Amino acid sequence: MNAVADSPPVDQRLKDLAHRHGVATEFYDWQGIHTETSEQTLQSVLGALGVDTTDLDAALDDTELASWRDVLPPTVMSRIGWTPWVPVHVPDGSGARVHVTLEDGTRREVNQVDHWVDPREVDGERIGEATFELPGDLPAGYHALVAVLDDGREVRSTLIVTPERLTLPPALDQQVWGVMTQAYQVRSEQSWGIGDLGDLAALTQWAAGLGAGFVLVNPMHAAQPKPPVEASPYLPTTRRFASPLYLGIEDTAEYAAAPADVRTQVHDLGAAARETNHDDSLDRDLALQAKLDAARLLFEQMLPGDDFRDWASRQGEGLTKFAVWCVAAEEFGDEDAWPSGLAQADGQAIEAFRVEHAARVEFHEWLQFLLDRQFEAVQGTARASGMALGVIHDLAVGVHPTGADAWSLRHAIAQGISVGAPPDQFNQLGQNWSQPPWHPRGLAQVGYAPYRDMVRNLLAHAGGLRIDHVIGLFRLWWIPDGLGAGEGAYVRYDHEAMLGILVLEASRAGAVIIGEDLGVVEPSVRDVLTSRGILGTSILFFEWADGQPLPPESYRELCLSSVTTHDLPPTAGYIEMAHVELRERLGLLTRSVDEERAAENESLDKIRAALASRGLLSADAGVEEQVVALHAWLGRTPSKLLGVALADLVGDRRIINQPGTNDEYPNWRLPLTGPDGAVLTFDDIVESPLPGRIIAGLDS
Repeated sequence: MNAVADSPPVDQRLKDLAHRHGVATEFYDWQGIHTETSEQTLQSVLGALGVDTTDLDAALDDTELASWRDVLPPTVMSRIGWTPWVPVHVPDGSGARVHVTLEDGTRREVNQVDHWVDPREVDGERIGEATFELPGDLPAGYHALVAVLDDGREVRSTLIVTPERLTLPPALDQQVWGVMTQAYQVRSEQSWGIGDLGDLAALTQWAAGLGAGFVLVNPMHAAQPKPPVEASPYLPTTRRFASPLYLGIEDTAEYAAAPADVRTQVHDLGAAARETNHDDSLDRDLALQAKLDAARLLFEQMLPGDDFRDWASRQGEGLTKFAVWCVAAEEFGDEDAWPSGLAQADGQAIEAFRVEHAARVEFHEWLQFLLDRQFEAVQGTARASGMALGVIHDLAVGVHPTGADAWSLRHAIAQGISVGAPPDQFNQLGQNWSQPPWHPRGLAQVGYAPYRDMVRNLLAHAGGLRIDHVIGLFRLWWIPDGLGAGEGAYVRYDHEAMLGILVLEASRAGAVIIGEDLGVVEPSVRDVLTSRGILGTSILFFEWADGQPLPPESYRELCLSSVTTHDLPPTAGYIEMAHVELRERLGLLTRSVDEERAAENESLDKIRAALASRGLLSADAGVEEQVVALHAWLGRTPSKLLGVALADLVGDRRIINQPGTNDEYPNWRLPLTGPDGAVLTFDDIVESPLPGRIIAGLDS
């Protein structure tokens, strides 16, 4: 627990300081028990926010004056039609003129309002505050707010104006269903051991032929630039750029244009990787190495064209820094072994390293260009095949602590902190996800540029974006290094900014946003998400009311609803209690296996009874019939989006991820299998009779 009964009371000044910086000093745990945050945790979390707690009185005074030291707030958020007041701090007795420079270069004057605020003594100087009111007719976009002081100084900050609400695409005037899958599991005979973007394009065509309007995939963010590769798609090195694992080498124009001898070498690398297509374990290391070797062969033949140069220029220094990090990671391995001069992403040493390895840096930039072209092609295929939305991407909650983002975005990422979750009924010691969080003020100081660049890239060729752990845009559980997962504190974020940027980018992309709002979520969060046009998430096995399955008519409309999720077994496996068997084998149960099985049976019996009461299930129904009936129940909900797991469509039983484990179970490493446990390729999926039955039930 975060505090024990005999712990000394926390200094009220420390609590006040925490509150002013958005740090919670208490919370209610999963059992409803009031828990106070310890002094050590508060000091560590405040330290990570850049607050010195050695002198609490001085820290409180400093916090009080912090905004007065800024001529303008670093970032100002508004919505179309809003007229917010903006404080401008200048030496007492002097003045300022304020204007907005819009994205298109247009200048708009901003009027001062008559609002007296008493001057303050700040660092030995008397500072006054003038108030300006932004016009209500500013367009959505990323603008510059400019203050010109009497002494000639010009101070700029970021002004972000967002739509009031995300308007859903016209296609969602009716219910749309789609396929949910781990893209790397979808292997064809042409795959290099891992499902790639060519396979994903084929999947969208097949699913569209069945009537699907989207395919929701796992996060496809980049992992390490060389083996060994992190298996979890939810622990990437960056969330802005994609993994070359998914690149279809033989689908590139560069492969088609290469000399015959180079194509032969590339083909041979692919043939060796293809030998693993039927293995019962996914070998990311082998696949990545083969693709990197093949890509380098093609790169040596490549003459950079204007399309590549233009694309790289638009990506800016974020792409270059990512590519430099890849080369350094290839050269030196873990960051602990890097030369000290490369520890910072800026500076002379890193610039010299970039120049020295210019060709290798360009290679990694070029890989991202190839991936971008193939993502565009996949989305084009999906829409041309008749899909209403096409591909929906997934945004992981964080990044690897020693990855590219943690290195290049230190100014916007908190140090000495990991995010996770407090103790709950499933993880009674809490969870530490080993991911550093965004720094709230650090993001504001740079106009949320890293965040908005990330979102924009993910939506560039997508019909939607799922936000894993969307509560993290409101608050995150910060765990100081060296403390247990249960010894953290909630830190709040400016959700007006975090959600507003999502709404702005999705509006421009014509996409939908889905927030994964499962678990313990403050009711106000769901209200805010709904008000901004962001869909929630419902899982049938988690939806209950008064001890009974929630009636389908009572599901939320603005929602993606599904029977299962990647943290549960496929539906057939759940019915057969594969999760209970696995948790018993791994020693993860908190009660006897008989008690666990009895509790799960009781829940399943209630679900089966509810299905039978609607005429969806007979008394002697087998597992497959139950899977069909559960999807028929799903089809009776008003939810805008319905997700059907590809694993359910092929009768898979195996758990793809067991939370709370790492190497104890091959999380994220298992390919698709059929009801008999045999490994499936895409060709097997196409020939399976089960999808037709499930989809017919969904539409019944």
